[in-house]
Amino acid sequence: MDRAEELLRRLALNDEKSLARVLTGDPIAEGDAPLKPKVEALVRLGALLAVGAATASLRPTVELALALGATEDEIVAVLVAVGPAVGLARLVTTAPRLAIAIGYDIDDE
Repeated sequence: MDRAEELLRRLALNDEKSLARVLTGDPIAEGDAPLKPKVEALVRLGALLAVGAATASLRPTVELALALGATEDEIVAVLVAVGPAVGLARLVTTAPRLAIAIGYDIDDE
């Protein structure tokens, strides 16, 4: 059984150790993570956007993504990428939160 299948099995079985590792963001193994840190931060941002997270929740993830080399264009592209999945209402309510988390003042328009 490969590592991905094993992890999914453990999570599905409510394995406390595996759940704790995932929920605390512990790395799989140094230098052995399937996602590069920047990509992982962008994926987490996508998840936060999908659930309609508040600006206060978005800001640290945006800051982390920027610190890991993501551009503001990439960060906005995450919102565009999740847009079709989350729908119009979520997209419209989440866009200003993301703008503020990045540091844009969108009320100046």
